[in-house]
Amino acid sequence: MKIFKEAMGWAGSIGVSFVLVLFIGIFVFQPYKVDGHSMDPTLQDNERIYVSKLVHTFGQEPEYGDIVVIDSRVDRPRTFKDSVMEQPVIQMIAGTAKKKTFYVKRVIGKAGDVLEFKDHQVHRNGQALEEPYIKETMKFVSDHKWTVPEGHVFVMGDNRNDSEDSRDIGFIPLGHVMGVKKLP
Repeated sequence: MKIFKEAMGWAGSIGVSFVLVLFIGIFVFQPYKVDGHSMDPTLQDNERIYVSKLVHTFGQEPEYGDIVVIDSRVDRPRTFKDSVMEQPVIQMIAGTAKKKTFYVKRVIGKAGDVLEFKDHQVHRNGQALEEPYIKETMKFVSDHKWTVPEGHVFVMGDNRNDSEDSRDIGFIPLGHVMGVKKLP
């Protein structure tokens, strides 16, 4: 009987710890791994970062220049089930392989902004952006103007010539901004 009570005590402690880990990972902060070179030179391939999920939890809009983790599946709404099933602990238990769903990018445009790509620079609302963090001069130019819709952001990698970003996948719904990494 004493062994049973002790086992139940341990099981309760493990259960509470598991729920706490899930809660923190879903609502507060979570580690991510940079996959690729799209954020060079700011972040390196395979670098581990921790992002605050409070922006996602409270539906806030990130600031210009914030580094964000986004869910690139912008063609479908996110659900709470997505947030639970994407937790590393759940993936480990379920044995599900990580798909390349999450991208690390920088916020360039917010709702209402008009973005243009001319003279190998990003122009926001008619003004060329000062971007000391980019790896090299951007080769991309376009006659198209992008107007960021309400409830969305436009993101790009710092390595503009090697980045799949909003130029390819489109505007990012705020619900797909998983977290923000603030740099010192």
